[in-house]
Amino acid sequence: MIPKVFQEIIDLGDGRSISIETGKLAKQADGSVVVRMGDAMLLATAVSARTSNPGVDFLPLTVDYREKFAAAGRFPGGFFKREARPSDSEVLTMRLVDRVLRPLFPDDYHAETQVMIQLMSHDENIMPDALAGLAASAALAVSDIPFYNLISEVRVARIDGKFVINPSREELELSDIDMMIGASMDSVAMVEGEMKEISEAEMVEAIKFAHEAIKVQIQAQERLRAAVGTPAYREYEGEKEDETIYAKVKAAAYDKCYAIAKEASGKSERSEKFAAVKEEVKALFTEEELAENGDLVSKYFSKTNKEAVRNVILELGLRLDGRKTTEIRPIWCETDYLPSVHGSSLFTRGETQALATVTLGTSREANQIDSPSEQGEERFYLHYNFPPFSTGEAKPLRGTSRREVGHGNLAQRALKNMIPADCPYTIRIVSEVLESNGSSSMATVCAGTMALMDAGVQMTKPVSGIAMGLITDGQKFAVLSDILGDEDHLGDMDFKVTGTADGITACQMDIKIDGLRYDIMEQALGQARDGRLHILGKITETIATPRVDVKKHAPKIITRTIPGNFIGALIGPGGKVIQELQKATGTTIVINEVDEQGVVEILGTNPDGIAAVLAKIDSIIFKPVMGESYEVKVIKMLDFGAVVEYTAAPGNEVLLHVSELAWERTENVADVVKMGDVFMVKYLGVDPKTRKEKVSKKALLPRPPREEKKEAPKQQG
Repeated sequence: MIPKVFQEIIDLGDGRSISIETGKLAKQADGSVVVRMGDAMLLATAVSARTSNPGVDFLPLTVDYREKFAAAGRFPGGFFKREARPSDSEVLTMRLVDRVLRPLFPDDYHAETQVMIQLMSHDENIMPDALAGLAASAALAVSDIPFYNLISEVRVARIDGKFVINPSREELELSDIDMMIGASMDSVAMVEGEMKEISEAEMVEAIKFAHEAIKVQIQAQERLRAAVGTPAYREYEGEKEDETIYAKVKAAAYDKCYAIAKEASGKSERSEKFAAVKEEVKALFTEEELAENGDLVSKYFSKTNKEAVRNVILELGLRLDGRKTTEIRPIWCETDYLPSVHGSSLFTRGETQALATVTLGTSREANQIDSPSEQGEERFYLHYNFPPFSTGEAKPLRGTSRREVGHGNLAQRALKNMIPADCPYTIRIVSEVLESNGSSSMATVCAGTMALMDAGVQMTKPVSGIAMGLITDGQKFAVLSDILGDEDHLGDMDFKVTGTADGITACQMDIKIDGLRYDIMEQALGQARDGRLHILGKITETIATPRVDVKKHAPKIITRTIPGNFIGALIGPGGKVIQELQKATGTTIVINEVDEQGVVEILGTNPDGIAAVLAKIDSIIFKPVMGESYEVKVIKMLDFGAVVEYTAAPGNEVLLHVSELAWERTENVADVVKMGDVFMVKYLGVDPKTRKEKVSKKALLPRPPREEKKEAPKQQG
């Protein structure tokens, strides 16, 4: 039977459009759609269990995004020729979609839910990650899963002062903004991106522009749901509640938690005090009551604790560690901490500490990107590690987490536009988070800035970062600068902003409530700027400008460009010349062909070794000019002449024939020149008879006058 297909078209207003289609593919999923823009097609499915697993008190939501190599007509790399674990770019897309969807499910919905998105057809002019949020929400829209508040995501760029929705990759190269915004009809839920030092007002303007485009996409989803005639949202069993137990817990715990919250204590001390209050509350219940409702007692204590802490902030303007809402934690910094690395720094803010290292290399060390939607390389990249000991925990180590990928990407985007375009190095930053109590990604940005300057990377400007929070009861609100981990968990917003003294370079915002007002967002951005500049001052007190040069033990890179026809000579047969040269000089030599020229990167720690490589290159590419004079040195004596070497190009030899030594007839070469003699010769070009280069010493000597021939005496007869 031919399936009945429903479709909605979203007009982007500039000749481009997006279609959402359902009814043809994956009909056993609770909801499935195909989103198409140009030749790019994404299939999104949503499935949710009918019941929750016992004891689960959270939403077990999985968002999975994959790009199939077949979608771009390509084979996967590797031995098995099959897609393996997700790439970093796929993980980042999963996180973007998850962060918008998760807060908008009902608080008491705990059924296993899976949203899967896959790129089935790729269009090189379309960036598919910008369509993933729309596809995920549309799949939920045509299902009976209780997701009441539809969303979408768009990418916004600004080219020549004009905002563009979902630009191509080529257009994005011309833009000073690359932001992904996720929102519902009423409010913005997620912002992430990088900018080239834009102002706070420009950022808000970009968000508002994106939100208007998102509203159009949500309306299309609502029309599709109505056209399909999706059944009413399914009923589900909510969380167990007991108002009597809640009242008992709140009465016993609220005042005590309120008192602890305003004491201004450290993380460890505060946790112990809250735990003691929790034990006191549990002691009010019998063992039988705890066996039956212990989970409710714990849940209600957490709820009461959260309310008490929030109220201390709203009513007294006091935070858990005693700071005012705009106050930054104490900061201390240090550079050059690790003696053997190319650059290092420690950045400590309160109970959050990051140790950053910089490693310098050639283009050979570039990070290779090979995905269906993007191929290329990164000459600047940052890796972020978050070990369990940083929070005083012992947990299994299971590889790089999605969180580590996301935080590392944010810090990388914050710094990358401050690396000069002519920087010859491939740069790798590694941030090891050694302590964490809020905003370790922003500590990574600060530590990364100092480590780069310590390494001698000539950053355009230093960058700092800060995490902002929000507490609101709907009427009153408090914007918090430099939030703690606890303030992140109990707050309504986590807003990370990075930038220079002149503007914003990156941001990441997650909003956990509906209807965040733009005036609150603008206040948060203004407060973030003040905090960012305060932190930047601490950084520049420690290291004001980049070191003039790299460290003695760090490699230097010298770049030389040679004509393309000399690349083979420098490499040699089977790589013999370049390999022997690297071994003899202790350097690393990389040759890239660019625009029919050879760009040679010479990396080494020994200046003499680098000089030797440069001399060898000079020798290989040396090409004498017809009629010009050159200094040479005798390196071999022969019966019929002397082999000389151009002193400007060691190793570049030519025969000085005996007939070109002097104007007088030379019987013995040693009568005119000897081993090691240095003198000038004139280059005469290539001898048409021998096809060999020809030089002359006598051509630079004054020609002796010709002797006049004497006439023979006349015979008398």
